[in-house]
Amino acid sequence: MGEKIATRQAYGKALVELADKYPELVVFDADLAGATMTKFFKEAHPERFFDMGIAEANMVGTACGMSLCGYKPFVDTFAMFAAGRAWEQVRNSVCYPHLNVKVVGSHGGLSVGEDGATHQCIEDFALMRAIPGMTVLCPCDGNEMRLATEALLNYDGPAYMRLGRLAVETVTDSIPGYQFELGKGAMLADGSDVTIIAVGMNVQMALAARELLAKDGISARVIDMHTIKPLDTELVLKAAKETGAIVTSEEANVLGGLGGAVAEFVAENCPVPVVRHGVNDEFGRSGKAPLVLEAFGITPEGIAEKAKKAVALKK
Repeated sequence: MGEKIATRQAYGKALVELADKYPELVVFDADLAGATMTKFFKEAHPERFFDMGIAEANMVGTACGMSLCGYKPFVDTFAMFAAGRAWEQVRNSVCYPHLNVKVVGSHGGLSVGEDGATHQCIEDFALMRAIPGMTVLCPCDGNEMRLATEALLNYDGPAYMRLGRLAVETVTDSIPGYQFELGKGAMLADGSDVTIIAVGMNVQMALAARELLAKDGISARVIDMHTIKPLDTELVLKAAKETGAIVTSEEANVLGGLGGAVAEFVAENCPVPVVRHGVNDEFGRSGKAPLVLEAFGITPEGIAEKAKKAVALKK
């Protein structure tokens, strides 16, 4: 097993590691540095860290001004506040003028656990994906998060990146030929009967589901679609043509996120069965994260069940 580290922690450490290489990097937080892990950057570079208090909209607007002065601002808070409370400012102040501001939403999805439905943001992918010109991504592990953070520093334009609360196993550093590139998914395992396209911590679940399916004689391809927008349509089209069935898996509402993106593209370009796995348009609930995920079927077994349905639809 690889290193277990939360993507929020890997992100916080990556900011510090990249600070000297990118002196124009500045970090904003909304009174949550201890949770978003920007506290590491705050300790290392206090002159480049700005705690804006519980004023997310103002934080986004201030970051826009900094971007116009040549800085590369990363604004950080919980996903519910980044994608929800500050959505208007992200749309009108960041994306409309296409400013170089990176919006980072930590504690996304059901795995926030005990914080309950109000903080378990399952709509952020859909909300951010709907804004013109916005790049949307959610790395699956610590290794991918570090690579994604530097990729965003080298990308000129608005982006939204989701971080997770739970420690997750690092898998991408042990995949032969793995490379990270914004807008390009990564095939982590090949298969011929069905393709599982996953994002975030569901990537690790998809790899586990692949093993479960193999026991039933089903060969599953696994794609890590860390960038939801722009979608890697070339990789999706190849999967549709070669395996004839697709399952999408995300720790988010099945409406408007990864599942929506893949289904929309496949329906127009290569109609094959697409079965969406995720939160079925309902609010979460409070509880320990593993139990909440299990209650909503966000498990390897849940993915395997959807994969069997997708294969059956081929016939």
